[in-house]
Amino acid sequence: MRGKREITIALAGNPNSGKTSIFNGLTGARRKVANFPGVTVEKRVGHRKFGRYSITVIDLPGTYNLTAYSPDEKVARDFIINNKPDVVINVVDSGNLERSLYMTMQLVEMEVDLIIDLNMWDEVTDSDVEIDTDKLSRLLGAPVVKTIGNRAQGIDGLLESAISLVENRQNMHRHPPVSYGPKLDDIVLDLSDEVIHCRGCPGCRNPRWMAVKLLEGDEDIRHLCLSQSRRRGRLARRLEHALEHVRTTTRQDPEVAISEGRYGYIAGIVREVMKKPPADRMKASEQIDNILTHRYLGYPIFLVIMWLIFQATFTLGAYPMEWIDAGVAFLQQAAISVLPAGAFSNLIVEGVIGGVGSVAVFLPNIIILFLGISVLEDSGYLARAAFLMDKLMHFLGLHGKSFIPMLMGFGCSVPAIMSTRTLESRRDRIMTILIVPLMSCSARLPVYILFTGAFFGAAAGNVIFSIYLLGIAVAIIVARLMRRSILKSEDLPFVMELPPYRVPTWRSVVIHMWERAKIYLKKMGGVILIASMILWALGYFPRKSEYSRDYQAQIEQLESVGDEQAQTQIAELEAMKAGEELKYSFIGRLGGIVGPVVAPLGFNWQMGTSLVTGFAAKEVVVSSLGVLYHLGREQVEESETLIRILQSPESGVSNLAAYAFMVFVLLYTPCIATVVIIKQEIGWKWMLFSVFFQTAIAWSAAFVIYQGGRAIGL
Repeated sequence: MRGKREITIALAGNPNSGKTSIFNGLTGARRKVANFPGVTVEKRVGHRKFGRYSITVIDLPGTYNLTAYSPDEKVARDFIINNKPDVVINVVDSGNLERSLYMTMQLVEMEVDLIIDLNMWDEVTDSDVEIDTDKLSRLLGAPVVKTIGNRAQGIDGLLESAISLVENRQNMHRHPPVSYGPKLDDIVLDLSDEVIHCRGCPGCRNPRWMAVKLLEGDEDIRHLCLSQSRRRGRLARRLEHALEHVRTTTRQDPEVAISEGRYGYIAGIVREVMKKPPADRMKASEQIDNILTHRYLGYPIFLVIMWLIFQATFTLGAYPMEWIDAGVAFLQQAAISVLPAGAFSNLIVEGVIGGVGSVAVFLPNIIILFLGISVLEDSGYLARAAFLMDKLMHFLGLHGKSFIPMLMGFGCSVPAIMSTRTLESRRDRIMTILIVPLMSCSARLPVYILFTGAFFGAAAGNVIFSIYLLGIAVAIIVARLMRRSILKSEDLPFVMELPPYRVPTWRSVVIHMWERAKIYLKKMGGVILIASMILWALGYFPRKSEYSRDYQAQIEQLESVGDEQAQTQIAELEAMKAGEELKYSFIGRLGGIVGPVVAPLGFNWQMGTSLVTGFAAKEVVVSSLGVLYHLGREQVEESETLIRILQSPESGVSNLAAYAFMVFVLLYTPCIATVVIIKQEIGWKWMLFSVFFQTAIAWSAAFVIYQGGRAIGL
């Protein structure tokens, strides 16, 4: 191994153990996101040069277990078994040592080349807990490294330890057998001997682990052993005998007995290495929880926190929004003055600058929203929000764990849907996947900001907050109906870890915020730019050669007069000419089809057309409106921003129609990326159901709001 210059490291650990911070510290900016082969579970891969070594880091999904019950657990386990990374770094929350070591024991059982990363070490020292890391290393047979991931402290020590392990310079590296107690150890030993003699099974490189998995009832391992073993009959009989023996002697299910034995072994290790129990560390968190998760106060506190985030998103974002808006108008004027009049100039001014600029203007709001969510996530409050909502979720027919993907859905539906893999029940996964797109993702925020800024003024923050609440309410109602009809199933108990509260570090918050904002920026340079150019082409072509009247002759005649009244008439004639051209174009014909469908909702044809193009990405709704409202104009006035165009009487959009439009955008079919991930996760049937069901809900809700509002005189 000494000559090896490439090392693969797999990061494994529980959620909330700081694994993401360690990954960021190990890889810096050199990372990419892809999928594990053959599945849709996301993986992050990073690269690092350290000394003479080229190191690849694979960030495995965060799990509490490696039993392969959920897709994330299966992917993490299969990667370790099949890909055989040179080193597995087990990131452990050192302040929650006993709970964290459960996964560690499973890695020890798998006999991987292991490093124990005691992360968040500062919290241990602050709580006066003493952990004998040398003894812990001897007991686990693996090097132990202390780190503070959110400050990038101890990262070099991890890399040095990994290299030492690869080069076989770790004296204390071994694979100690895990003891499950006197009633089980002999059974595990006998069954592992039988696995050794079965021959032909790829897992025989670790027969003890295979034996434990067989006793736990792991279907994948059972199929692997009994289908490839040359002595499958003998192995099957020995396995059934062992299982019956465990049930008789322990009066427990074998899986439970193994689990309890593992926890007993962990408890013994903790007593040996820890001078003071870690319970005191949670006292401050428990005192805060008495208020924030109070059965009555918790709900209004959660709503106030979210309300403050949305208020900050709009209020603080208004200033840089105006600067970017002015910059876009300046670029358009500069392009008009430099480029000769014609199709290319029109494409650059209206298609590229106008389309992308109309979305770029909302980047500050997106960043502020992501900043708020990152602070809540890193502080540990989001986990409390899921715990707080558990009883409400069960009352309304949802599983408590479903609230976590719902919260993630406020950022982006794609990773939120992928996070449903932690749900054990397929029915719960299907239902949660179907309701996640009803959460208002960040891509919809530019639409809300545009229309609230144009029609609701100082109340914009409250209006946006009401839209988000409406999405949650509709999701709850839909889930309740599904639970009682097409997706009937029994409720499962909700168990999750509540990490201690932590003060978020700016480094961690900024990294999380930037990773999410970067997705938005990539969309502006990719799908939004392409969609804007396509939309411009559909609106510019075909060119109309014959008009209902001779506009050019009338304009030339009025230009010879030159007074103020003539200039007004010229502007009206140019607008009429542009209107005929737009109506004759491809997009105008599409608008003629869409217009009657959305007319009962109070939408004009431009709004209806933007909803069609918004299927690509919800940000495209805004860029579409920017292109559609500027198509055919000879020049762009600095005061003629999209907000001012919508406010003008010529747009024909009322406050009620604007609110109905935002509700439609909230509820109708998600973007194409979300539709694709729904198909990958639960199949074509449910994908099509999601598209048509959500669109029907959106049209119905917008109709009720607009027509109902008009009926009562709003």
